[in-house]
Amino acid sequence: MSITAAVERIRQETARLTFAPYLLTVGDDGGPHAVAVDAAWEHDSLAMAVGKRSAHNASARSQVSLLWPPNEPGGYTLIVDGTAASIGDGRISVTPTRAVLHRPATEPGSMKPGCTADCVRILG
Repeated sequence: MSITAAVERIRQETARLTFAPYLLTVGDDGGPHAVAVDAAWEHDSLAMAVGKRSAHNASARSQVSLLWPPNEPGGYTLIVDGTAASIGDGRISVTPTRAVLHRPATEPGSMKPGCTADCVRILG
């Protein structure tokens, strides 16, 4: 799948999901920092307002993730990894570099040996 087609698929998935995504960054101490955000598409990136801590973390370590919870129990979670950049006014943009729809395997014997998840790769 081309990057353009993959971004369009990510765009479709974000439109389908009901709940706000979580922005995941890494702090100076190496610990995770997760906050709910209101992400909106601007061209091929997702833009969002963030607090000082998230902005600092994303500036210091630009590899971040966005996670959209599933609409229903047993549904797919959308996980988008990307590169963050400041766009001013307390906002960052995240350009997707990898994306996957993920859910735990529903039938233990239905997955490949050693696999406990049902994943659909979109990008990367």
